[in-house]
Amino acid sequence: MPLTGSCMCGAITYSAEADEYISALCHCTDCQKWTGGAFTSNAVVPRSSFQVRGNPATYDAVGASGKINKHFFCPTCGSSLYTELEVMADMVCIKAGTLDNGKASLDGKVDVEFYVKDRVQYLGGCEGAKQEPRFG
Repeated sequence: MPLTGSCMCGAITYSAEADEYISALCHCTDCQKWTGGAFTSNAVVPRSSFQVRGNPATYDAVGASGKINKHFFCPTCGSSLYTELEVMADMVCIKAGTLDNGKASLDGKVDVEFYVKDRVQYLGGCEGAKQEPRFG
């Protein structure tokens, strides 16, 4: 079953023909700024499986790796939709809150947490998730 989702206003929709995905939280300070929250929750899928309908706006940020993190968002409602990272050129990081059908829950599991060195103090690690101080 494909993953589907959209921005808040529905102007941009997407789908990923991926039966499986990597569920990841990122606690880096860039993701905190990107979401206005403590972390991003992501469904990481192969870029070849991902299709977008509509015209998202983009913002490029240089990550801790020195590589570009391209953020895609709706220019109308401002919803953060997905990120393409130069360090993972073959993958797309879909922002879980934009997924349809209750998938924001990431099916109740988190595979990995990145940048736990930047995790806010009031949060603990997710049980069973690999804990990475940085990316990779």
